[in-house]
Amino acid sequence: MDQIELLNYKNDLIAVFLVAVLLIGYQIHLRMVSRRDSMAVLSNAATLARNAWVKTVMANHADAILAIQTLRNSTMAASFLASTAILLMVGALTLTGQARSLQATWHFLNIFGTLAPELWLVKLLAILLLLFYAFFSFTNSIRINNHVGYMLTINQDDGQNLFSPLMVASQLNRGSDYFRVGVRAYYYLVPLVFWLFGPVYMVAATLILVFALLPKIDRTPRQFRRMEQRED
Repeated sequence: MDQIELLNYKNDLIAVFLVAVLLIGYQIHLRMVSRRDSMAVLSNAATLARNAWVKTVMANHADAILAIQTLRNSTMAASFLASTAILLMVGALTLTGQARSLQATWHFLNIFGTLAPELWLVKLLAILLLLFYAFFSFTNSIRINNHVGYMLTINQDDGQNLFSPLMVASQLNRGSDYFRVGVRAYYYLVPLVFWLFGPVYMVAATLILVFALLPKIDRTPRQFRRMEQRED
């Protein structure tokens, strides 16, 4: 009986495995590219830019207001995305109570996948877990940016060497890493949403995401890299 049930889920299990291989393989490829040329990955370039920004702000406190406004913009962006994650979670929870009524409509295009209601709930649970992960990532980004706002305005001449520009920049980069992870969770939400329509659409959405969208987002623009090479 268990073998028969597994055979019913075979196509969905194969699709999940393919999606996991594609996403993990892309992350490994991105790490290898970063090792060969750190500036080829946009997140590394942004980290260096934040380090230089913190050093400039703490050396010239006349720009403190502008620095706080910049942090406020980052905090507002994280707050908006965290609120959006909550709204999406409420929507996903609403769908759990309508699984049977929506099954016939949503599975109209599901040719190769199973139509079992249990799998529908598993799909919604996966979406909820990813949204929770995004929510906590954005809230951690807000929390850390709030602390950085106080650190940036500390006068180094008063002997407060504990809050050096290097330490403040590391905290700012930590908050930015949480923000980046939260946005990445939104990207990876796309295949899970298409899984509701069938495993074929999930794999197709992952292929588009990995081979068309993410490389343009994660790679540093070539124009910027050419300018850096000319300056060197």
